[in-house]
Amino acid sequence: MNTEKSSYKMLASRRSFFKLGAIAVPSFALPAWAQGKPMFESINMFVPAAPGGGWDSTARALERAAKAAGLVGNMQFENVGGAGGMVGLPRFVNQRKSQGNSLMVGGSVMVGAAIANKSPVTMRDVTPIARLTEEAGVIVVPAGGKIKTWNELIAALRENPKAVSVAGGSAGGTDHLILGLLIKALGRNPKDAAYVGFAGGGPANAAIVGGQVTAGISGYSEFEEMIKAGRMIPLATSGRSRIPGTTVPTMTELGVDVVMANWRGVFAPPGISDAQRNGLIDFVSRTVATDGWKKELVTRKWTDAFLTEQPFIREVNWDIERTTVLMKDLGLA
Repeated sequence: MNTEKSSYKMLASRRSFFKLGAIAVPSFALPAWAQGKPMFESINMFVPAAPGGGWDSTARALERAAKAAGLVGNMQFENVGGAGGMVGLPRFVNQRKSQGNSLMVGGSVMVGAAIANKSPVTMRDVTPIARLTEEAGVIVVPAGGKIKTWNELIAALRENPKAVSVAGGSAGGTDHLILGLLIKALGRNPKDAAYVGFAGGGPANAAIVGGQVTAGISGYSEFEEMIKAGRMIPLATSGRSRIPGTTVPTMTELGVDVVMANWRGVFAPPGISDAQRNGLIDFVSRTVATDGWKKELVTRKWTDAFLTEQPFIREVNWDIERTTVLMKDLGLA
């Protein structure tokens, strides 16, 4: 579009991803910054998804905030969609290796997509820079569809999950996992989920509004325009609490014990130096501290989930383990 922690033992050959150690982030009083020069003249931003989805929106929001603060002169974008990021990820790893001015937006969707696609290239092959946001999923139905209420949707899923088609991001991503958890909570087999995955938010929206599917799941920001236009009806969200600025109840409030959020972050290519990695961490840290970025969070109803270094790595490790279990439940691993 688009619980608890345990350790995950990584191969020594993956030290570029996991052996960050205690990184000393450079002082904010950089000479170039003090003179009003951007930290980076240019950054190559890679988005392993089609335009219009959550990763693309995150990358564009970063660009706006960084440019407004004078932190970057120019950002060049490349979008390569498909398979939950698994088409673009190998390209980023192979073509951007050792480039200290390159960033890729990715997130929890990639964890499941790598498992589902049995990809030889995964998030372990890139260099983590920072987790940026979390976004609860929202379950919607088309305004012109037969199902218009939560109770009607639940009744249909209980009766026959295979007959309730649900659109979302790529197979194995957060949207798919939310559906699997929901079906499991209703006492049915998650493998019966009639999930329809799309590489970008635009095609998924079109399928939902056009009545090609019964329902849809994605981040609220990806459906917000259609919800406001009255073309989609939001029924429930997957967060621990309601999304700020909305009145849509959580699934927990509605009596279904399902909680899951989609996180997004930025990664650098493999093979960069410690100095290059630290520079990118500093750049992102400065960007998310700006008023421009804070406004993006409010406007898009994203939850601030900023983390770098070891705390970020621990969260990724935990997500890998939980997702592996859920993917097995869905018959995808």
